[in-house]
Amino acid sequence: MRVALFVTCVNDTMFPGTGRATVTLLRRLGCDVVFPMGQTCCGQMHLNTGYPEEGGRLARHFTDVFAGHDAVVVPSGSCAAMIREQYARLAPAATAFAERVAETVPKVHELSGFLVDVLGVTDVGAYFPHRVTYHPTCHSLRGLRLGDRPVRLLEQVRGLELVPLPAADECCGFGGTFAVKNPAVSAAMCADKARNVTATGAEVLCAADNSCLMHIGGTLGRQRTGVRTMHLAEILASTEAAR
Repeated sequence: MRVALFVTCVNDTMFPGTGRATVTLLRRLGCDVVFPMGQTCCGQMHLNTGYPEEGGRLARHFTDVFAGHDAVVVPSGSCAAMIREQYARLAPAATAFAERVAETVPKVHELSGFLVDVLGVTDVGAYFPHRVTYHPTCHSLRGLRLGDRPVRLLEQVRGLELVPLPAADECCGFGGTFAVKNPAVSAAMCADKARNVTATGAEVLCAADNSCLMHIGGTLGRQRTGVRTMHLAEILASTEAAR
C-alpha cells in the first residue's frame, strides 16, 4: 500500500521525532511510505481564527498535493479532524476543488484509526517497558470518534503497563488559540489534567496529538513531576531491539 505522510505543522516544527516514528512504524507493517514535499498547513488555525478564505486555499493545496495515494496518514487527531470534517464545507459545490475533496478526504486517516481500521492490526510488534497513561484528545475523541483504538494498540505493546487516567475525557485546556485568548481558564484546566496524570503514578503520558502533549507537558515540567510525554507513534515504533 502506498501511504503518504502528512506530518503537520506542529510535528514538523517542534516534534520531528513523531514523523520519523510514524515512518518507521508504517514501514515495519509493510507500507510504502512517501513524503510529498509540497505539503504545508491543513488550514485549521486559519479557519478557527476567522479566515475561511485563507483556510480554503490551504485546503485546496492539500487536496492537490495528496491526490493519487492509497491513503494519507496523519499523526494528529486535530489536523485529521480538520480535513475530514471541514474540507467539504470549504469547497464550493460543483467545482474541481469539491471533486478533489470527495476523492482525497476519505483516504485521510489519523494514525491509530489507519492501523486498526485499514491495516487491521493492533499488535505492531512494539516493546516499551514503562508505566503509561493515555489522554484521549478532544478532536480524536469527539471529532474523529476514535474510541478505544489507541488504547487497543497500547494494550498490545510488550512490557507496557497501561493505567487508566481519571477524568480522561476532560479537555486539557489547550484548544489552539483558546489557550492564548483564555490563558487563566486554560491553565486551570491543564492543572486539573496534570493532577490526574500524576495520580496514576505513570512514567509516561501518551496522546495522539503533540499540541495537547506540549500543553500538558509544560505544566508537568514546571511542577517537576518527572512524567514524560510521548506521542503514540513513538511508543508504537519502539522495539525490544532498541533497548
